[in-house]
Amino acid sequence: MTRLFAAFLVGISAIAGAGQAVAAPKARDEKVWAAAEKARPDQLKFLEQVVNIDSGTGDVDGGRRIAGLLVERLTALGATIETVPAEIPGLPDNTVATFRGTGRGRILMIGHLDTVFDPGTVAKRPFRIEGDRAMGPGVSDEKGGVVQGLYALQILKELGFRDYRQIVFLIETSEERGSPGTRKLIDRLIRDSDVELNLEPGDAPDVLTVWRKGSNSFYIDVKGRAAHAGVAPQDGRNAAEELIHQLDVLKQFPKTGDGMTANLTLMSAGSRYNIIPEDASAAINVRVRDKADAEQVAQALEARAKTPLIPDTKVTIRREASFPPLPSNAATDALADRAEAIYAGLGLKIGRGGNGGASESALAADLGVPALDGLGPVGGGFHSEKEYLDLKTVTPRLYLLTKLIMELGKAPPPRMK
Repeated sequence: MTRLFAAFLVGISAIAGAGQAVAAPKARDEKVWAAAEKARPDQLKFLEQVVNIDSGTGDVDGGRRIAGLLVERLTALGATIETVPAEIPGLPDNTVATFRGTGRGRILMIGHLDTVFDPGTVAKRPFRIEGDRAMGPGVSDEKGGVVQGLYALQILKELGFRDYRQIVFLIETSEERGSPGTRKLIDRLIRDSDVELNLEPGDAPDVLTVWRKGSNSFYIDVKGRAAHAGVAPQDGRNAAEELIHQLDVLKQFPKTGDGMTANLTLMSAGSRYNIIPEDASAAINVRVRDKADAEQVAQALEARAKTPLIPDTKVTIRREASFPPLPSNAATDALADRAEAIYAGLGLKIGRGGNGGASESALAADLGVPALDGLGPVGGGFHSEKEYLDLKTVTPRLYLLTKLIMELGKAPPPRMK
């Protein structure tokens, strides 16, 4: 035992003695660790290849190209591949890779290859490494996680590990829009699983995601009347001014914080500078810890729509649900306990947290299947030019995912109550 590791154990004991629950470290699996270290150069090279293909949601060609690279490698590892068409038009196919074993656990891994970036983004800022960070569109949200899932399966193959009933790896293509192209598929796969492991990035400095907000989008559409803005503005009914009146209702709701938030994200009005706007619209993104909170916003918007300020304008409210919340729950905490013990065996500490980013794990929890999220490499700056992946976490997180799969294959968790 090294002095560093001995000191780590002493620290753990001291914390436990102070009355805090701490997972007992599990001895490092030297074979898995060696395999994770060995995989690193090729893992990063493949990540670069995947990041350097534009794949914003709806980019059918980019999605197909990345799926082709993944399918080639998954097939070589022995997977049965199912290519599943998206459930709405204009999206790439989804990929389901299934591995059959000899054990008990049915494990579902979910990752998405779509990003929020437009075609041409890669040409402007391709994959690059700056110090301890890898940069590029989608590098951590979520291509880093998808590539990590692939290499965890590669390690299992190299070590001859088959002590699981099945491992299903879903690589979906529309998560950034709330997974409209995979809802039925996700439902089917979750129902045939004992546990769901989600490859969304971990939060800095090194945190698992044990709760998430749910996401709803509300759309306000205003119909007014066009008129010449100089000759006869009095004949018009300004849809833009009415929209501003409607949006005033949002002042009562928080814009930031761990609770419910409601934020204006899109707005448009008018067609020409010299025409009173006939049409105006806006989108409001609402994130909630509790499903009931979204109803507060819905009721406020509907009430305001019934009392327009501009006469003869018509206001319509539309709603689009994305993901439900992933609530704090005992089943997720139990999975986090396992992860903490595995990580502690490396002499590392992993935290627990949550955020406003929705994911498929909430769908698993809704169906009573234990789920753990934020298992990809740590990242930050999501949905922006500052997006990064923390290279220091690549190998530890690959080790963690591989060991979790091995443990859950042997001893799957009970369903949620």
